Amino acid sequence: MTVTAVTPPDATTAKSAAALVVNGVSHHFGDKKVLDNVSLAVPQGAFVVLLGLNGAGKSTLFSLVTRLYDNVSGEIVIRGFDVRRRPSQALQKLGVVFQSRTLDSDLSLLQNLKYHAALHGFRGKDATERALHALSVVGLGERAHERVRALSGGQARRVEIARSLMHRPDLLLLDEATVGLDIGSRESVVKIVRGLVETQRLGVLWATHLMDEVKAGDYVVVLHKGRVLFTGDVPSFLHTTGEQTVVAAFRTITGTNPLEEAA
Repeated sequence: MTVTAVTPPDATTAKSAAALVVNGVSHHFGDKKVLDNVSLAVPQGAFVVLLGLNGAGKSTLFSLVTRLYDNVSGEIVIRGFDVRRRPSQALQKLGVVFQSRTLDSDLSLLQNLKYHAALHGFRGKDATERALHALSVVGLGERAHERVRALSGGQARRVEIARSLMHRPDLLLLDEATVGLDIGSRESVVKIVRGLVETQRLGVLWATHLMDEVKAGDYVVVLHKGRVLFTGDVPSFLHTTGEQTVVAAFRTITGTNPLEEAA
């Protein structure tokens, strides 16, 4: 089944009003095109799910947004700042949780966060206060002086979320943030991030291949083999595909079985 991508209504708003706007971005690795004219928008104060199987291009897109790769086509704008023309201002508005774990297990939670704070120019009392506040947001304030190695996988993930909040960004990118976690830890991490959207009006782009992380009120961008196949809310996704569940709608729109692919 072929479904024409729907232009998200928020992409037509002023770029400065959106947390993130990606417009017409393509990317190649040699002769292989891994992203093909990708466009999407993350409104401020919205939880947007970037839904795609492994290999869809989600991590490549994140690498372009974070400037690990250079986008040579299209544009990427964070809170009104083009990441190529004004990278410092753009990245100051951005917090990231990558799929790979990046904490130093021999340091305490507080030491990990203070090290990150120093990279943003925060030191001394300011860095400590920011770190303790961020840890309290994710429910780990009382464990600030424990070593990371004493944490469970889900707790370590929550520390990485706290670290991404240190410089008080407007946009959070999370790349497969719950992969490898048990169901309880997954639910805890998702709940914390959704809470940040509600309480701090952060714009969130949540990349996942796990269909059960999509909720009825979410905005969904389906990325498959480097192309955006659908953008819109969940009811529109189900209506467009004529299906009753997100899993079935994804199967119909991509021609794949997400459960078999995940296995």
